Amino acid sequence: MPLTTTAEHRCRTSPPSAPATDAIYDRLKFPLEAMELTRRVQAALDEDRAFEDVTTIATVQSDRRARARLVARQSGVVAGVPFALAAFQSMDDKCVIRIEAEDGMPVSKGDTVLFISGHARGLLSAERVALNFMQRMSGIATLTARFVDAVKGTRAKILDTRKTTPGWRSLEKYCVRCGGGVNHRLDLASAVLIKDNHLMAVNGDVGLAIRRCRDLAEPGALVEIECDRPQQVREAVEAGADIILLDNMPPATLRECVELIDGRAKTEASGGVTIDAVRAIAESGVDYISVGALTHSPPALNLALDFE
Repeated sequence: MPLTTTAEHRCRTSPPSAPATDAIYDRLKFPLEAMELTRRVQAALDEDRAFEDVTTIATVQSDRRARARLVARQSGVVAGVPFALAAFQSMDDKCVIRIEAEDGMPVSKGDTVLFISGHARGLLSAERVALNFMQRMSGIATLTARFVDAVKGTRAKILDTRKTTPGWRSLEKYCVRCGGGVNHRLDLASAVLIKDNHLMAVNGDVGLAIRRCRDLAEPGALVEIECDRPQQVREAVEAGADIILLDNMPPATLRECVELIDGRAKTEASGGVTIDAVRAIAESGVDYISVGALTHSPPALNLALDFE
Protein backbone atom coordinates (compact mmCIF):
# COMPACT_ATOMS: atom_id res chain seq x y z
CA MET A 1 0.00 0.00 0.00
CA PRO A 2 1.93 3.06 -1.20
CA LEU A 3 2.04 5.85 1.33
CA THR A 4 3.92 9.11 1.55
CA THR A 5 4.02 11.11 4.76
CA THR A 6 5.51 14.30 6.12
CA ALA A 7 6.80 12.41 9.16
CA GLU A 8 7.25 8.82 10.28
CA HIS A 9 3.84 7.34 11.00
CA ARG A 10 3.71 5.60 14.35
CA CYS A 11 1.71 2.45 15.03
CA ARG A 12 3.12 0.85 18.17
CA THR A 13 1.83 -0.67 21.34
CA SER A 14 0.64 1.49 24.21
CA PRO A 15 2.52 2.18 27.47
CA PRO A 16 1.75 -0.09 30.41
CA SER A 17 -1.34 0.74 32.42
CA ALA A 18 -0.71 2.84 35.50
CA PRO A 19 -2.58 4.89 38.07
CA ALA A 20 -2.23 8.64 38.10
CA THR A 21 1.45 9.45 38.45
CA ASP A 22 3.94 11.97 37.12
CA ALA A 23 5.10 9.51 34.44
CA ILE A 24 5.58 11.09 31.03
CA TYR A 25 3.76 9.25 28.24
CA ASP A 26 4.66 9.20 24.57
CA ARG A 27 1.44 10.82 23.32
CA LEU A 28 1.90 9.46 19.80
CA LYS A 29 2.20 5.82 20.79
CA PHE A 30 -0.75 4.24 18.99
CA PRO A 31 -2.43 1.45 21.02
CA LEU A 32 -3.37 -1.00 18.26
CA GLU A 33 -1.19 -3.40 16.33
CA ALA A 34 -1.52 -3.19 12.53
CA MET A 35 -3.65 -6.35 12.26
CA GLU A 36 -6.12 -5.16 14.89
CA LEU A 37 -6.35 -1.74 13.24
CA THR A 38 -7.13 -3.40 9.91
CA ARG A 39 -9.73 -5.68 11.52
CA ARG A 40 -11.60 -2.77 13.12
CA VAL A 41 -11.59 -0.71 9.94
CA GLN A 42 -12.76 -3.68 7.88
CA ALA A 43 -15.62 -4.25 10.31
CA ALA A 44 -16.66 -0.60 9.99
CA LEU A 45 -16.53 -0.76 6.19
CA ASP A 46 -18.58 -3.96 6.22
CA GLU A 47 -21.13 -2.35 8.53
CA ASP A 48 -21.46 0.50 6.02
CA ARG A 49 -21.52 -1.99 3.09
CA ALA A 50 -18.85 0.17 1.50
CA PHE A 51 -18.07 -2.49 -1.10
CA GLU A 52 -21.70 -2.32 -2.30
CA ASP A 53 -21.98 1.48 -2.53
CA VAL A 54 -24.77 1.59 -5.09
CA THR A 55 -24.77 5.37 -5.47
CA THR A 56 -21.06 5.59 -6.21
CA ILE A 57 -21.09 2.58 -8.53
CA ALA A 58 -23.99 4.12 -10.47
CA THR A 59 -22.55 7.61 -10.84
CA VAL A 60 -18.75 7.25 -10.94
CA GLN A 61 -16.86 5.46 -13.72
CA SER A 62 -14.67 2.65 -12.43
CA ASP A 63 -11.44 4.09 -13.85
CA ARG A 64 -11.99 7.66 -12.74
CA ARG A 65 -9.32 9.04 -10.45
CA ALA A 66 -9.65 11.89 -7.98
CA ARG A 67 -7.76 14.05 -5.53
CA ALA A 68 -9.16 15.13 -2.19
CA ARG A 69 -8.24 16.88 1.04
CA LEU A 70 -9.35 15.92 4.52
CA VAL A 71 -9.91 19.35 6.02
CA ALA A 72 -10.53 20.75 9.50
CA ARG A 73 -13.73 22.80 9.59
CA GLN A 74 -12.84 24.07 13.06
CA SER A 75 -9.76 24.39 15.24
CA GLY A 76 -8.78 21.40 17.33
CA VAL A 77 -6.31 18.58 17.91
CA VAL A 78 -6.01 15.70 15.48
CA ALA A 79 -6.36 12.03 16.47
CA GLY A 80 -7.23 8.90 14.51
CA VAL A 81 -5.11 9.40 11.40
CA PRO A 82 -4.19 5.65 11.30
CA PHE A 83 -7.88 4.80 10.96
CA ALA A 84 -8.36 7.17 8.04
CA LEU A 85 -5.29 5.77 6.28
CA ALA A 86 -6.52 2.21 6.74
CA ALA A 87 -10.03 3.06 5.52
CA PHE A 88 -8.88 4.70 2.29
CA GLN A 89 -6.23 2.04 1.64
CA SER A 90 -8.75 -0.75 2.23
CA MET A 91 -10.90 0.64 -0.58
CA ASP A 92 -7.94 1.47 -2.86
CA ASP A 93 -4.64 -0.19 -2.04
CA LYS A 94 -2.86 2.01 -4.59
CA CYS A 95 -4.05 5.35 -3.24
CA VAL A 96 -1.37 7.82 -2.20
CA ILE A 97 -1.75 9.82 1.00
CA ARG A 98 0.30 12.70 2.31
CA ILE A 99 -0.09 13.42 6.01
CA GLU A 100 -0.07 17.11 6.93
CA ALA A 101 -1.17 16.75 10.57
CA GLU A 102 -0.12 13.74 12.68
CA ASP A 103 -2.05 12.58 15.73
CA GLY A 104 -1.54 15.04 18.59
CA MET A 105 -0.99 18.05 16.33
CA PRO A 106 -3.17 21.18 16.58
CA VAL A 107 -5.02 22.39 13.49
CA SER A 108 -6.84 25.61 12.69
CA LYS A 109 -10.05 26.02 10.72
CA GLY A 110 -9.29 25.36 7.06
CA ASP A 111 -6.09 23.39 7.63
CA THR A 112 -5.49 20.24 5.61
CA VAL A 113 -4.98 17.05 7.60
CA LEU A 114 -4.48 14.66 4.65
CA PHE A 115 -3.99 14.94 0.90
CA ILE A 116 -5.33 11.84 -0.88
CA SER A 117 -5.24 10.72 -4.50
CA GLY A 118 -6.65 7.50 -5.91
CA HIS A 119 -9.68 5.92 -7.52
CA ALA A 120 -12.72 8.13 -7.00
CA ARG A 121 -14.98 5.20 -6.12
CA GLY A 122 -12.67 4.05 -3.33
CA LEU A 123 -12.29 7.52 -1.82
CA LEU A 124 -16.04 8.15 -1.84
CA SER A 125 -16.92 4.78 -0.32
CA ALA A 126 -14.33 5.11 2.46
CA GLU A 127 -15.15 8.74 3.27
CA ARG A 128 -17.75 8.26 6.01
CA VAL A 129 -15.89 5.51 7.87
CA ALA A 130 -12.65 7.53 7.83
CA LEU A 131 -14.44 10.63 9.10
CA ASN A 132 -16.43 8.77 11.76
CA PHE A 133 -13.26 7.44 13.35
CA MET A 134 -11.35 10.71 13.11
CA GLN A 135 -14.14 13.04 14.22
CA ARG A 136 -14.78 11.03 17.39
CA MET A 137 -11.12 10.60 18.27
CA SER A 138 -10.17 14.19 17.43
CA GLY A 139 -13.11 15.37 19.53
CA ILE A 140 -11.64 13.67 22.60
CA ALA A 141 -8.18 15.08 21.91
CA THR A 142 -9.59 18.56 21.35
CA LEU A 143 -11.70 18.62 24.51
CA THR A 144 -8.74 17.34 26.53
CA ALA A 145 -6.54 20.10 25.11
CA ARG A 146 -9.11 22.70 26.18
CA PHE A 147 -9.00 21.44 29.77
CA VAL A 148 -5.20 21.25 29.73
CA ASP A 149 -5.01 24.82 28.46
CA ALA A 150 -7.48 26.01 31.10
CA VAL A 151 -5.23 24.85 33.98
CA LYS A 152 -1.95 26.01 32.43
CA GLY A 153 0.35 27.58 35.01
CA THR A 154 -0.99 25.49 37.89
CA ARG A 155 0.39 22.19 39.15
CA ALA A 156 -2.72 20.27 38.15
CA LYS A 157 -2.68 17.59 35.46
CA ILE A 158 -5.83 16.56 33.62
CA LEU A 159 -6.81 12.89 33.98
CA ASP A 160 -9.29 10.72 32.16
CA THR A 161 -11.53 8.10 33.80
CA ARG A 162 -12.94 4.64 33.01
CA LYS A 163 -16.12 6.26 31.58
CA THR A 164 -15.26 5.04 28.12
CA THR A 165 -17.03 3.39 25.20
CA PRO A 166 -16.94 -0.42 25.70
CA GLY A 167 -14.21 -1.89 23.52
CA TRP A 168 -12.71 1.53 22.84
CA ARG A 169 -10.92 2.28 26.12
CA SER A 170 -7.32 2.03 24.93
CA LEU A 171 -8.14 4.21 21.91
CA GLU A 172 -10.01 6.85 23.89
CA LYS A 173 -7.25 7.02 26.48
CA TYR A 174 -4.77 7.39 23.60
CA CYS A 175 -6.80 10.37 22.38
CA VAL A 176 -6.56 11.93 25.84
CA ARG A 177 -2.78 11.66 25.59
CA CYS A 178 -2.93 13.25 22.13
CA GLY A 179 -4.66 16.22 23.77
CA GLY A 180 -2.01 16.57 26.47
CA GLY A 181 -3.83 14.78 29.27
CA VAL A 182 -2.63 11.96 31.51
CA ASN A 183 -4.18 8.50 31.79
CA HIS A 184 -5.68 7.29 35.04
CA ARG A 185 -5.80 3.51 35.60
CA LEU A 186 -6.66 1.49 32.52
CA ASP A 187 -8.84 -1.08 34.26
CA LEU A 188 -9.90 -2.49 37.62
CA ALA A 189 -6.78 -4.65 37.98
CA SER A 190 -4.30 -1.87 37.22
CA ALA A 191 -4.47 0.03 40.50
CA VAL A 192 -6.34 0.34 43.79
CA LEU A 193 -9.11 2.95 43.95
CA ILE A 194 -11.35 2.64 47.00
CA LYS A 195 -14.66 4.39 46.34
CA ASP A 196 -17.68 5.17 48.50
CA ASN A 197 -19.43 1.86 47.82
CA HIS A 198 -16.27 -0.04 48.79
CA LEU A 199 -16.22 1.90 52.07
CA MET A 200 -19.84 0.98 52.68
CA ALA A 201 -18.78 -2.67 52.59
CA VAL A 202 -16.39 -2.08 55.52
CA ASN A 203 -18.80 0.15 57.45
CA GLY A 204 -16.92 3.30 56.47
CA ASP A 205 -13.63 2.22 58.06
CA VAL A 206 -11.07 4.04 55.90
CA GLY A 207 -8.05 2.51 57.60
CA LEU A 208 -9.37 -1.04 57.28
CA ALA A 209 -10.12 -0.59 53.58
CA ILE A 210 -6.61 0.70 52.90
CA ARG A 211 -4.96 -2.10 54.90
CA ARG A 212 -6.94 -4.80 53.11
CA CYS A 213 -6.08 -3.38 49.71
CA ARG A 214 -2.38 -3.14 50.55
CA ASP A 215 -2.40 -6.78 51.65
CA LEU A 216 -3.92 -7.92 48.34
CA ALA A 217 -2.30 -5.56 45.83
CA GLU A 218 1.07 -6.13 44.19
CA PRO A 219 4.04 -4.84 46.22
CA GLY A 220 4.60 -1.16 45.49
CA ALA A 221 1.12 -0.62 44.02
CA LEU A 222 -0.34 2.80 44.71
CA VAL A 223 -3.46 2.91 46.85
CA GLU A 224 -5.99 5.67 46.17
CA ILE A 225 -9.12 6.36 48.18
CA GLU A 226 -12.13 8.59 47.53
CA CYS A 227 -13.05 11.01 50.31
CA ASP A 228 -15.98 13.44 50.39
CA ARG A 229 -15.26 15.27 53.65
CA PRO A 230 -12.19 16.46 55.60
CA GLN A 231 -12.59 13.86 58.37
CA GLN A 232 -12.22 11.05 55.84
CA VAL A 233 -9.18 12.82 54.43
CA ARG A 234 -7.54 12.85 57.89
CA GLU A 235 -8.20 9.14 58.29
CA ALA A 236 -6.80 8.42 54.80
CA VAL A 237 -3.59 10.34 55.53
CA GLU A 238 -3.14 8.55 58.85
CA ALA A 239 -3.66 5.18 57.11
CA GLY A 240 -0.96 5.97 54.56
CA ALA A 241 -2.97 6.40 51.33
CA ASP A 242 -0.79 7.30 48.36
CA ILE A 243 -3.45 9.31 46.51
CA ILE A 244 -6.56 10.91 47.98
CA LEU A 245 -9.46 11.59 45.63
CA LEU A 246 -11.39 14.66 46.82
CA ASP A 247 -14.89 14.03 45.55
CA ASN A 248 -17.39 16.79 44.65
CA MET A 249 -15.80 19.41 46.89
CA PRO A 250 -16.02 23.17 46.28
CA PRO A 251 -12.67 24.97 45.77
CA ALA A 252 -12.56 26.26 49.36
CA THR A 253 -12.91 22.75 50.77
CA LEU A 254 -10.40 21.41 48.26
CA ARG A 255 -7.90 24.02 49.43
CA GLU A 256 -8.55 23.07 53.07
CA CYS A 257 -7.94 19.39 52.30
CA VAL A 258 -4.77 20.08 50.29
CA GLU A 259 -3.40 22.00 53.29
CA LEU A 260 -4.45 19.20 55.63
CA ILE A 261 -2.68 16.58 53.52
CA ASP A 262 0.41 18.81 53.35
CA GLY A 263 2.25 16.75 50.74
CA ARG A 264 1.85 13.42 52.53
CA ALA A 265 -0.21 12.08 49.61
CA LYS A 266 -1.02 13.12 46.07
CA THR A 267 -4.39 14.77 45.59
CA GLU A 268 -7.02 14.33 42.87
CA ALA A 269 -10.19 16.39 42.46
CA SER A 270 -13.18 14.77 40.81
CA GLY A 271 -16.90 15.11 40.31
CA GLY A 272 -18.81 17.17 37.76
CA VAL A 273 -15.76 19.06 36.54
CA THR A 274 -16.61 21.53 33.76
CA ILE A 275 -14.43 23.71 31.57
CA ASP A 276 -15.76 26.80 33.37
CA ALA A 277 -14.97 25.44 36.84
CA VAL A 278 -11.68 23.64 36.22
CA ARG A 279 -9.40 26.66 36.70
CA ALA A 280 -10.73 27.37 40.19
CA ILE A 281 -10.34 23.69 41.06
CA ALA A 282 -6.74 23.71 39.82
CA GLU A 283 -5.91 26.81 41.84
CA SER A 284 -6.81 24.93 45.03
CA GLY A 285 -3.43 23.19 44.69
CA VAL A 286 -4.54 19.66 43.76
CA ASP A 287 -2.14 17.49 41.76
CA TYR A 288 -4.72 15.95 39.43
CA ILE A 289 -8.21 16.69 38.12
CA SER A 290 -10.17 13.79 36.62
CA VAL A 291 -12.76 14.63 33.97
CA GLY A 292 -15.21 11.97 32.84
CA ALA A 293 -16.55 14.21 30.06
CA LEU A 294 -13.30 13.80 28.11
CA THR A 295 -14.44 10.37 26.97
CA HIS A 296 -18.13 10.07 27.75
CA SER A 297 -19.40 13.22 26.02
CA PRO A 298 -16.87 14.99 23.80
CA PRO A 299 -18.25 16.89 20.81
CA ALA A 300 -16.97 15.57 17.49
CA LEU A 301 -14.38 17.70 15.73
CA ASN A 302 -15.81 18.96 12.46
CA LEU A 303 -13.77 17.40 9.66
CA ALA A 304 -14.68 16.99 6.01
CA LEU A 305 -13.40 15.45 2.79
CA ASP A 306 -13.24 17.99 -0.07
CA PHE A 307 -12.71 16.69 -3.61
CA GLU A 308 -10.67 18.89 -5.93
